Amino acid sequence: MAPGIPAALERPHFIGIGGAGMSGIAKILAQRGAKVAGSDAKESATAEALRALGATVHIGHAAGHLADDASCVVVSSAIRADNPELARAAELSIPVVHRSDALAALMEGLRAIAVAGTHGKTTTTSMLAVALSELALDPSYAIGGDLEGPGTNAAHGGGDIFVAEADESDRSFQKYDPQVAIVLNVELDHHANYASMEEIYDSFETFVGKVVPGGTLVVSADQPGAVELTRRVRDIASLDVVTYGESENADVRVHKVTPRGLTSEVTVVLNGKYLTFTVSVPGSHYAHNAVAALAAGVALGIPAHNLASALGKYTGVKRRLQLKGEAAGVQVIDSYAHHPTEMTADLAAMRGAATDARLLVVFQPHLFSRTQELGTEMGQALALADASVVLDIYPAREDPVPGVTSTLIIDAAKAAGADVTAVHDKAAVPAVVAGMAKPGDLVLTMGAGDVTDLGPQILDHLSS
Repeated sequence: MAPGIPAALERPHFIGIGGAGMSGIAKILAQRGAKVAGSDAKESATAEALRALGATVHIGHAAGHLADDASCVVVSSAIRADNPELARAAELSIPVVHRSDALAALMEGLRAIAVAGTHGKTTTTSMLAVALSELALDPSYAIGGDLEGPGTNAAHGGGDIFVAEADESDRSFQKYDPQVAIVLNVELDHHANYASMEEIYDSFETFVGKVVPGGTLVVSADQPGAVELTRRVRDIASLDVVTYGESENADVRVHKVTPRGLTSEVTVVLNGKYLTFTVSVPGSHYAHNAVAALAAGVALGIPAHNLASALGKYTGVKRRLQLKGEAAGVQVIDSYAHHPTEMTADLAAMRGAATDARLLVVFQPHLFSRTQELGTEMGQALALADASVVLDIYPAREDPVPGVTSTLIIDAAKAAGADVTAVHDKAAVPAVVAGMAKPGDLVLTMGAGDVTDLGPQILDHLSS
């Protein structure tokens, strides 16, 4: 039986309750019976889903939205200090709890799997949630994206396993004490919070050091940053390290990944035996995510053949190479990729699926700081497409940085031989893309901002 509600979270108020991470925690608490309330900047399907669970959701931020009897105010690192609800909490002496502390409290008493890495966290966490549910283990889970099947990013389960996406961006993943930690890759990102690769390694070492004694680290044997992290933590006596990947020395070795259109067939060698299963999304990187999920489940004692079969039931996460539809012989697919490594992986996957078709990309850069540091690499990644449309930078939580625009990416893309068009008016993009596309083409909308809204609009233009 899963634990109940931590005392501090009996009447929580979430500032930014509609966010991917915040809404998941709020949903689990509401399902456990807490009196959940919160606010968000705009109306959304997530807000409606929370109301359906009994939560009170206010639109806009105002001091009056915070109830006097709230047991705590939950915030993420994106909430600014001048938020009126945060100021009101200080006036009422209501405790402020970071999102990561709230999630850590929900994991207490359960066997937690925490999925970390610069890329692939959402997909791998989702694969585990789906597979464990398919095996009737009824896990709780908190994910940074909505599963295609259940259509939600979180659930309170009756089983003893909790699967959580562990966010390194603000070091909040250091709050968790997992039974199993997965590290998919370690790269420099989140430049506003990390000044160097050494700081990234230190942060991941702290995360791995929080694995409970006798627990397991599942880590890539191929990605250089993950290999270096493994070298640094090998001496932790209480930690069982399980490596996975194509390396000959991997404990769970990826023997072969065979593309099958928009799916893949994966064969691994585990304990000297070959095991083959299907992954319902294309690309080698997603196949490796599935193998990481397999290794983590085995570390909890789940039979490998059962888990492999259940992983085949995973049908994807919204925004992770999600097929939005087809019109006029053109398929439109949506990708959350916003870091050069992710972009390259998804473009390579789509290139493999496209065979003789053209690949057209609509890319929206995410964050000024990321563009400033990685704009050249983003442009080079776009050279994998036949043609690209690049939008202005989506700022999210950041203020503009002088001289940092999407031109940095466009110039780098052109230098790499890419066919790139700058479109500053987002509303003009659907017509531009519809004019470019021909029957048989694949159109990929890509980025972590609101570029995802363009998929249906592009389909409408293609239809007309």
